[in-house]
Amino acid sequence: MATDDRYVTGLFPDRASAESAYQRAVDRGYKTDDLNLVMSDETRKKHFSGTEGGRQTELGTKAAEGAGIGAGIGGTVGAIAAAVAAVGTSIALPGLGLVIAGPVAAALAGAGAGGAAGSLVGALIGWNIPEERIKEYETGIREGGILMGVRPRSEDDATHLEQQWRDAKGQNVYR
Repeated sequence: MATDDRYVTGLFPDRASAESAYQRAVDRGYKTDDLNLVMSDETRKKHFSGTEGGRQTELGTKAAEGAGIGAGIGGTVGAIAAAVAAVGTSIALPGLGLVIAGPVAAALAGAGAGGAAGSLVGALIGWNIPEERIKEYETGIREGGILMGVRPRSEDDATHLEQQWRDAKGQNVYR
């Protein structure tokens, strides 16, 4: 079964679980530019506006840079901030209160995401996620969760990431 049009997605309840899942994908050979993140601007501010516990992480850097701050933050362990960070690969959707980072953000920016994505449903259309699942994710994001998605390179990767993300306290992990 080809994985070209499928994503492994999961909702993480906090920064620690998202960092763990992100690192597991990186350990599997995925890069910051392969991973997509969606969180509320409130969640970004709460978890990624500074350093958590005095440590800087790639994930924190991606989140911070996505908001136009922290461009100089270096990454160590973890990577969400690095994902939200890269200019051109992250986008803030103020009307929705969302920060989106990764390849999907670049595609949305190119398509004029502000008008195209009147809801999270519109923003995630490129992930081929069923609408009922997006509604679950939308609720989780509103409640402070961090949605992560990656296009697996193989079925083996999909199975591996799905299990790893569940082990990292991922909720609603699907492929």
